[in-house]
Amino acid sequence: MSDVAARAGVSHQTVSRVLNDHPSVRAETRARVLAAIAELGYRRNTAARALVTRRSGTIGIVTTNSRHFGPTSALIEVVGAAREYGYFVSVVTLTRFDQGSVSLAIEHLLSQAAEGVIVIAPEAEVRDALEPYADEVPLVTIAAGFAEGLGFHTLSVDQDLGARLATGHLLGLGHRTVTHVAGPEDSLDARARVAGWQSELKAAGVVPGDLIQGDWSADRGYEIGRVLAREGAPTAVFAANDLLAIGLFRAFFEAGISVPGDVSVVGFDDIMGAAYLIPPLTTVRQDFTGLGRRCLEMLLLAMAGQPLDHTPVVPHLIIRESTAAPG
Repeated sequence: MSDVAARAGVSHQTVSRVLNDHPSVRAETRARVLAAIAELGYRRNTAARALVTRRSGTIGIVTTNSRHFGPTSALIEVVGAAREYGYFVSVVTLTRFDQGSVSLAIEHLLSQAAEGVIVIAPEAEVRDALEPYADEVPLVTIAAGFAEGLGFHTLSVDQDLGARLATGHLLGLGHRTVTHVAGPEDSLDARARVAGWQSELKAAGVVPGDLIQGDWSADRGYEIGRVLAREGAPTAVFAANDLLAIGLFRAFFEAGISVPGDVSVVGFDDIMGAAYLIPPLTTVRQDFTGLGRRCLEMLLLAMAGQPLDHTPVVPHLIIRESTAAPG
């Protein structure tokens, strides 16, 4: 910094103000300092700065290496929100979320002086793996179903409410019950959607439909759809995500079963292209933009020791042509 100051003909403090984007620096002075930085190839020593200021300007993100719509969308929005708030991000992707893998990821981020960590991994085993780090660094997880008081903070889209909206919509059309094709058993989001489906059926006083265990793939939806077509399809199906619904669509089409004439189908996520399926898919939209911003703001408040709002982000039912009154 002293070399930059000498080259630009300014003080050491002026260089510091330019690097920290202080508004009191005149435009021509800022331009001269930036030109000197470029000429000298100056790079700020982030590690040394963090030792002095206890700030690195970096947050860590730990997430799954899958390409599933939910975690990927959440990651994109969190990164975008971080940049808006002036933070860089360091991302670690994991295949497994056991204690050892999570510990290595968190230790790596701490070694980079990350000021806080966001974990995007709606798997049940993440909770136990994070507990040892609750007192070491501010932690926020994007996951449904974590109880408060764990030492770290959680935020999610209200998966339970989304499932209730989907199920209630089908019941409101006159269907006597609703079958649910669920996501994987180890997913907290999938578990919350099962709970919401069950709660809405119970509140309506109707006999529960079948609960069919699936995953997040169109392949599994297609397999289940073929079985349902062969054994007698229900009049209404709530699929735990849009890919499962797409697989059902294909299986029902091949079997000559009309959607929504014979079977109404609701998905979850509102993935790109859902409105252009035949028929367009009724689904539950998750507000990932709002989730990403709220999650980043929650982490910043946790870093500042401020009180937090853990209220889930509200989902919205998008009604299209894949649902109708029973034939």
